[in-house]
Amino acid sequence: MRKLGILISLFALGSCALYYGHRLDERYGAADPARYDRPPAAYSPVDYEREVKPILDNRCAVCHGCYDAPCQMNLASYPGATRGASKNKVYDAARLIAAEPSRLFLDAHSNTEWRRKGFHPVLNERAMTPEANREASVLYRSLRLKQAHPLPAAAVLPRERFDFSLDRTQQCPAIEEMDGFEKNFPDWGMPFGLPALSKREHDTLARWIEAGAPYRAPAPLPEAYEQRIAQWETFLNGDGLKAQLMSRYIYEHWFIGHLYFDDLPGEEYFELVRSKTPPREPIEVIATRRPYDDPGVARVYYRMRRMADTPLLKTHMPYALNAARMARLKAWFLDAAYQVTALPSYAADSASNPFVTFLQLPVIARYRFMLDEAQFTLMGFIKGPVCRGQLALDVINDHFWVLFDKPSPEQADHDAEFLAKELKDLRLPAEHESTTGLLKWLRYSSLESSYLKAKSEYLNKRFGARNPPAVELLWDGEGGNPNAALTVFRHFDSASVVQGLVGERPQTVLVLGYALFERIHYLLVAGYDVYGNVGHQINTRLYFDFLRMEGEMNFLALLPRAARQQVRDRWYRGAGKQHVELLQSTDAYYAQETGIRFKTGDPLTELYGMLKAYTAPVSSPRYAVASSGLSGAPLRELNRLSGLRGRAVSHLPEVALLTVQDAGRDYHFTLISNNAHSNVAELFNEEKRRLPDEDDLLVANGFIGAYPNAFFAVGAAELPEFVDVARGLRSAADYERLLARYGIRRTDARFWAHSDALHLAYRRWAPKEAGLFDYNRLENR
Repeated sequence: MRKLGILISLFALGSCALYYGHRLDERYGAADPARYDRPPAAYSPVDYEREVKPILDNRCAVCHGCYDAPCQMNLASYPGATRGASKNKVYDAARLIAAEPSRLFLDAHSNTEWRRKGFHPVLNERAMTPEANREASVLYRSLRLKQAHPLPAAAVLPRERFDFSLDRTQQCPAIEEMDGFEKNFPDWGMPFGLPALSKREHDTLARWIEAGAPYRAPAPLPEAYEQRIAQWETFLNGDGLKAQLMSRYIYEHWFIGHLYFDDLPGEEYFELVRSKTPPREPIEVIATRRPYDDPGVARVYYRMRRMADTPLLKTHMPYALNAARMARLKAWFLDAAYQVTALPSYAADSASNPFVTFLQLPVIARYRFMLDEAQFTLMGFIKGPVCRGQLALDVINDHFWVLFDKPSPEQADHDAEFLAKELKDLRLPAEHESTTGLLKWLRYSSLESSYLKAKSEYLNKRFGARNPPAVELLWDGEGGNPNAALTVFRHFDSASVVQGLVGERPQTVLVLGYALFERIHYLLVAGYDVYGNVGHQINTRLYFDFLRMEGEMNFLALLPRAARQQVRDRWYRGAGKQHVELLQSTDAYYAQETGIRFKTGDPLTELYGMLKAYTAPVSSPRYAVASSGLSGAPLRELNRLSGLRGRAVSHLPEVALLTVQDAGRDYHFTLISNNAHSNVAELFNEEKRRLPDEDDLLVANGFIGAYPNAFFAVGAAELPEFVDVARGLRSAADYERLLARYGIRRTDARFWAHSDALHLAYRRWAPKEAGLFDYNRLENR
């Protein structure tokens, strides 16, 4: 009945839209899509940067910032606000044909162009009068609707009226449809499902909108910034073949980065783009689906474009630029003794394969480049701009460690020879671009089978009695690089990657060498298209099964030969043979004995301890509860909570932010529920593979996760009871009682003040990493 009611409402909205559109034209004149493309007025009664933007950021962009923002409305920047909204979805699990991309700042460069792509305005584009600016603005009327109809006075919003599921039917009314929307959905004013803006905030936005949403462009960059940009653009646009191939490789790994100069003040970030124009000329962006697609010009220039949007934690990928980094790049790629005889093609079948495209670049240079900021490289698929990743992320466990082979010039030469022989088997699904048939998967399964057979032979020759696998063959960061050890947490359809081996016992461990690390990047980052069809997305996900299992097999080689199969079989309990047959036998992958001498009957636990000790010199304790500054009884209680294991954890959310108040100070922690599965090798029926008795809870100091599901605020004296209740959870009703006493729900009058405090604390704790949380996963329970 609910869906029928929505359909009836949609029909009514559509039939009224034409009539209301005529009324708007008669009253306020015809819409001018180019209104906000022209230079703004010099005078403004409200300053956008100082007064308006903080409200849009902290009250609006927290739901309207990423690709899956409702109605594609992005309010993290002024161009996003003037672009407006769209009824088209970026995420569509049943898409048979790839969709046209709609990436802000890339796929259109004026509001007139966005209107042609189906976006409708949320700001008035008709007559410039206060009345027209109010009544012909979707944004204003959505805010006014919330003021007139605040949230119901209930802890949990009525589920028949408030649907917060990710796949809910969205209402994306154009201004011509607002009369009907206001009548049929009076509770759906903005912010949707959250407390209304304060009177001061509402009045500020109202005055700005009434004034025509004026905007003053940011001040020009200081001279120091211009000098740094000129240095890097000169470096990245050398004329030699070595320089051009190096820069293409760098771009295809940095294109999602938020670059900054770590020796300059301020919070300016830049993105590396391909341009038709050389340095010192205005940038003409080459917008392609993938970073390696044919640019359509004879010479590509790599330019640094100033970013205009506020960093959103889900998409924020900070990457520091400095003289030391440039020197390393120069040494690896330009000073090294090798020759580039010709630049590679941009044809899809070769450009999608980095081992073909960059065959002439030294493997050791490529590997050191990736390792130098391994967290950033891995973050590309774990945390990058794909905002909704259940299809891709149900291929990884909820908690695992990642380590790397130690780079060696001599070994890299052998690896290069091996890879050169295996080029035909290293093809990736992205070579079929964005519209792919599901049966293509069979071909890549066959290629992977051939590659794994060759790799197994190679590994068994490389490692033997004289050179057995040992912890010392793992990269140790040369004693100073914290990227040597990483931890990944999956939060259902998003994930986080942090430096260090966090937690005592991960669900699995991956060991990556150059070839595997590179394949992950080109499969899930450079080659992945969020606008691709269902075939492209499923083929990508299925292929990653092989890459994950290969990384796990690399780790298992460190265990005694007799113990490997038992560990592997536990990781893949109940998995059908068709899902794991290529990497089912540990002996078939690697048959030699480990070089590690174990002292106990539990070598897996012993190995975990060895890895933590080995990487300790480069591992920061920042996520340890003890690093918070709490001590005594509160610290003991948090450690007791962090030891929680079993079904009680299954009632807690994926990610919760806990604030402990002690002696007038707030301490912030992240509660991460690590859900256990019998295996992650199957595409569907994830819930049937859940093992709630094996779930565990990790309490981390500070902030992890872009999508908090719940907030808790607990006084230090209340911690023992909070922990007791959490450890005793037996039902959803128990959890609701925990929330009622200690939670700050989305309906709580304290919500926005608490949100502001969290954002401020995060910026103080990690100034460059911090970004806006996304509240599209907040619970309603």
